[in-house]
Amino acid sequence: MIIIDGHFDLLPLVYELRQKGEKNVIEKYFLSDIKQGNVNIIVSSLFLMDKYVPEMSLKVALDMISFLLYEIEESGQKYMFCKNYHDINYAINNNLLGIMLSFEGIEPIYNDIYLLRIFYNLGVRFVGLTWNRRTYAADGIGVKNSNRGLTDFGLEVIKEAQKLGMLIDVSHLNEKGFWDVIKNSTKPVIASHSNAKAIFDSPRNLSDEQIKAIAQTGGVIGINANGIFVTENERENNELGLCKHIEHIVNLVGINHVALGLDLCDAFRNTPKDSLKGYKELNKLFNALVKHGFSQKEVNMIFGENYINLFKNFF
Repeated sequence: MIIIDGHFDLLPLVYELRQKGEKNVIEKYFLSDIKQGNVNIIVSSLFLMDKYVPEMSLKVALDMISFLLYEIEESGQKYMFCKNYHDINYAINNNLLGIMLSFEGIEPIYNDIYLLRIFYNLGVRFVGLTWNRRTYAADGIGVKNSNRGLTDFGLEVIKEAQKLGMLIDVSHLNEKGFWDVIKNSTKPVIASHSNAKAIFDSPRNLSDEQIKAIAQTGGVIGINANGIFVTENERENNELGLCKHIEHIVNLVGINHVALGLDLCDAFRNTPKDSLKGYKELNKLFNALVKHGFSQKEVNMIFGENYINLFKNFF
C-alpha cells in the first residue's frame, strides 16, 4: 500500500525548532511516527504564522526550503525532496520518505508573479492561494464579511501556476474565490485538507456543490483529521468521524476523488484535538473503512493511489 498525506505543517514546525538551535528535527521528533504509519509521501506546507506576515514572508519561506535540504543531509539521506513523479516513484521504491512542498497562502510572493517561477524552480508544486487571511490573490475563510473573489493578481497566479505545472489548492479559500478558481482553471483542482460540510458544518468544509465541482476538474479532496473540522461529538472525533466524511464524499462523487490530507495539528496546541493521534493510528482508519464495507482496493485508492494517479498525469 502507498500512503500519501497531502497536507502536514512539517516545515513550519521544523523552522521553529531550528530557530532555537536544534538540528535533525524531522528524525528526532517526527520520523518514528511517520514510519509507524508506513507513510511514503508527505506534502509539507510553507505555512507562515501571523508574526511573520507580511514583512518576513519571503525570508521565512526560503529558510524553510533551505532547512529541508539541511534536514535531508543531517539524516543521512533518510528522506528525499520530491519535485516530480519520477522522484515520488524513486522515494517509494527505495523506502525513503518523500517530501513535497505546498504554499498555504501565497504571502511569500507578495504581488510579484515572477516569484512564482522561482518557487517552482525551488520545488513548490502546490499553490494554496490563502490560509485564513487575505492575500494579494484572494480572501481566506477567516476574513470577516468578505465578498471578494479572486483579484486580478489571483487570476494571474492561477494561469501561471497551471502553466508551470503546479496544482491549485482551494482549502481555506472563501466561497466566492473557490468558484472563481473553478471557473478559471484548465487543470485539476484539489482541496488538500477539507471535509464535507454536510457531515459537519464548518466554514472550512466543502458543500456538496463544491465537492462535485472539484471532482469534475479531475481533482481530489483530502480528508482532514484535525478534529475541529470533523465533528462536535467527542465520541466521533476519531476514525469513525473520518469515515462519515469519506463515505459522504464517495457516495457523492465516487472513490476516485478522495484522498488523505490529515492536517495533524496537535503539535501546535496544548489540548489534543486531532481525530488520529499521529500517523501511527492510520491503521485504525484502515480497519474502520474495511468494517464500513470498503474493499482493500478502495482503501488503497483513498490512502495513496488517487494521488499517485493525479501526480502521474500532472508532474
